Amino acid sequence: MEKVKIIEIKKSVFEDNDRAADALRGELKKKGVFLLNLMSSPGSGKTTTLIQTINLLKDKIRIAVMEADIDSDVDAIKIKEATGVESIQLHTGGMCHLDAEMTEQGLNALLVESKKTASLKVESQPDLVILENVGNLVCPAEFDTGAVKNAMILSVPEGHDKPLKYPLMFSICDVVVINKMDVLPYFDFDLEKCKEYIHMRNPKATVIPICAKTGEGVDIFANWLLTEVKNWQKVES
Repeated sequence: MEKVKIIEIKKSVFEDNDRAADALRGELKKKGVFLLNLMSSPGSGKTTTLIQTINLLKDKIRIAVMEADIDSDVDAIKIKEATGVESIQLHTGGMCHLDAEMTEQGLNALLVESKKTASLKVESQPDLVILENVGNLVCPAEFDTGAVKNAMILSVPEGHDKPLKYPLMFSICDVVVINKMDVLPYFDFDLEKCKEYIHMRNPKATVIPICAKTGEGVDIFANWLLTEVKNWQKVES
């Protein structure tokens, strides 16, 4: 009996996406645009953290935001009204993540929109584009979006053991922001143990405790991000 050809679909999908992501990063480097992929579970405080961070940075660099959701434009509107920066909504059509091709489509639309709204005297291209990915800790971690850096937000109510339960997410993130520190006394959350678990998955990860509601610690995250943007924009000799 003749053997049938076996196609490893998942492997093929990831390999194709990785190539597209690398190509996108190359284009972003040429343009001097820094793309941050921000991930978390729903309710962690991504949008509130973004608003606080953007308001600290918007007078220093040009910023734009892409909000990814299965449906609605609630977050994109909230970002635009609270910060004044360009913000667009990406609908994933039911998918629980963005891949490199979808991210590139969003970036192209965002850059066109930025040119439309900018005055002739103002450079329209953003220095920093923040992608607020779909809220979950599994699918977004599997697909390289073409971002320069990956960040995630873990909130105190979720528990300090999340790095043990979702290893891939924590292993790919350059920075982990631990949000809602104001409610630490009310939850069984061990900050030092959480840091230990994060560094078990990723020894190089930067960990920044914050409270997005009050703004405490957000300046540390904002300064980390500003430094990364400036380093990305340096011309290699």
